Amino acid sequence: MVQDPSMARVRVATWPMMFVSMVLGMLVSGCGFAQVAPAGGMPRPVAQASSPPALAQSAPAAPSGPVAQVTPAPPQSPPAANDPAIASLMSNYRLGAGDVISIRVFGEDEFTREKVRLNDAGTVSFPILGEIVVLGRTVGEIEALLTGRLKGRILVNPRVSVWIEEYRPFFINGMVERPGAYAYQPGLNVRKAVSIAGGFKERASTSKIFVVREKKALETPTKVDLNTEIGPGDSITVEESFF
Repeated sequence: MVQDPSMARVRVATWPMMFVSMVLGMLVSGCGFAQVAPAGGMPRPVAQASSPPALAQSAPAAPSGPVAQVTPAPPQSPPAANDPAIASLMSNYRLGAGDVISIRVFGEDEFTREKVRLNDAGTVSFPILGEIVVLGRTVGEIEALLTGRLKGRILVNPRVSVWIEEYRPFFINGMVERPGAYAYQPGLNVRKAVSIAGGFKERASTSKIFVVREKKALETPTKVDLNTEIGPGDSITVEESFF
């Protein structure tokens, strides 16, 4: 049978294309040619492509520059601890109605009293001891009194501490911006009292200031200047200037 020359040429031309298509198909499907094993050994396994590592989560960016540390402010000492004159004055301070005190017997909660405001009777109640009069006494006198009452028959070695939480108020009236009653402060004078009350009014007279002392409430007001000391319970009056 005579073969058609044109068909032979088609077969010859088609074979290379078929071969290339087979190779491409094997590569796409993940198959490869068998690796030739080295002489006398086993074929080496085909290395599998590793998946790309997961991206690590980025940590929050650190603030630029050094981090400042906040240093707590040191506790301030009360005025009595810094001024010997005020310390001496407070050691002689006698309690009155309106003062607020705290009494602590260390290790004995039943004898501890916190923030007791004294009334006109001026007594503090304790178990076993009953009513103790503190009105008119100094802090030191109260400590000594309670220590003597507790020692021996109740406690072996009582440690008593008494301190003033709040002083009874002073009063200021007349030509100041905010007249009224204000809590006393150790070392108070007329100048500071006026400042606490908001300062002088425009027509206030700085030369006509009078004080009535708490212990001399029935006496005539005393004329004072800006540097005169003021005690708890005192009443200040600032008069008006007419010139």
